[in-house]
Amino acid sequence: MSASGKRSLQRDLGDQHVSPLELFFDLVYVFAIGQLSHHLLDYLTWTGLVETVVLYLAVFLVWAYTSWAGTLTDPEQSPVRMMLLVIMVLGLFMNVAIAEAFGEAGWLFVAAYLTIQLGRTIWLLTTGLGDVMHRHFQRTLVWLLATAPLWIAGAVIENSWRLLLWSGAAVIDLAGLLSAHPLPGKRIHSERVDFASEHHFERTRLFFIIALGETVLTTGAAVAGAPMGPMTLFTGAVAVIGTIALWWAYFRRSERAAVSQAVTNRDPVRIGHHATNALLVMVAGLLAIAVGDELVIAHPTGHTNAATNALLFGGPFLFFAAQSWYMRMVMNDVPVSRPIALVSLVVLAVATLPGPTYAAACAAAAVVLGVAFADGRRAAVEEASGETVPDT
Repeated sequence: MSASGKRSLQRDLGDQHVSPLELFFDLVYVFAIGQLSHHLLDYLTWTGLVETVVLYLAVFLVWAYTSWAGTLTDPEQSPVRMMLLVIMVLGLFMNVAIAEAFGEAGWLFVAAYLTIQLGRTIWLLTTGLGDVMHRHFQRTLVWLLATAPLWIAGAVIENSWRLLLWSGAAVIDLAGLLSAHPLPGKRIHSERVDFASEHHFERTRLFFIIALGETVLTTGAAVAGAPMGPMTLFTGAVAVIGTIALWWAYFRRSERAAVSQAVTNRDPVRIGHHATNALLVMVAGLLAIAVGDELVIAHPTGHTNAATNALLFGGPFLFFAAQSWYMRMVMNDVPVSRPIALVSLVVLAVATLPGPTYAAACAAAAVVLGVAFADGRRAAVEEASGETVPDT
């Protein structure tokens, strides 16, 4: 029981599994990731890019806050189940509105977003959480209320003003996520706070797989829609191999080491917060990769341009940059393959500009394969020796 005397809905820390309902909830975001990638592909301009980023931030924030709530509460209790199901329904309509969010469906997108964010936060304050988390969500509510007028005004006003107002709201909401919603003289102090860290990492793992799945679906759809010739099959294979290499670079060694650190760390809440922040950037990178791959499959022999290369090389760059930051913050161990990959991606993005798009795609995939190979070798040595191998 909490100090307020309300019945606690907190999760048993011994229960680390992800419930079927949470898996069901995540299906909504398979659709959302697809909607976002299609929006960027349809509006491949600077304005379209900013629109996609704003929409992506809103979608990710809904998922991140809801998954955090699911980690703190017990999904076997009816109030928690109802919370997840209600947000699932609202989230579906929010994601349906993505395609026309900067058109006629702006009001639907904002109404669903604010109802989810404000409603869930107010509900959490009634669940009997510990004092640290209770005060944290009080501050979260203040931050969300501060940006609500900007979201509402943007839904009412059309044209460029909508993008400007929503961009401001999204930036503030993002700052709240990254900084854990501080207020003057008040911020979260989470040392030794009970937190189901393994469950939270499983949730981030599943969302990452959702984003990876979208790259596979995009590749399959692009191959199916292109002329069935050798170049289509070749570029489709390059895209799939690159996706597999990203999966390997995430799961083969780094993810296992990150979970181990989270379980043994005295501040699992902070580690979980870092994981969410890193996931935000990594999934954005996967979105860029999916769109870049589709462009290459559709026009494999055409001359590449800055936009295509920004997606092909910028996607892996975002992924490895976020992963490197997390490794540095949590494990104090950044494999040398990551900085080499980051530099290589920048150099190759420029070097491949005069050539065909398939060459740029091959170059980007080669960098990702190199990182995956390095991780595989290091993991194999550690498994054979039973010790962590220091980076060289």
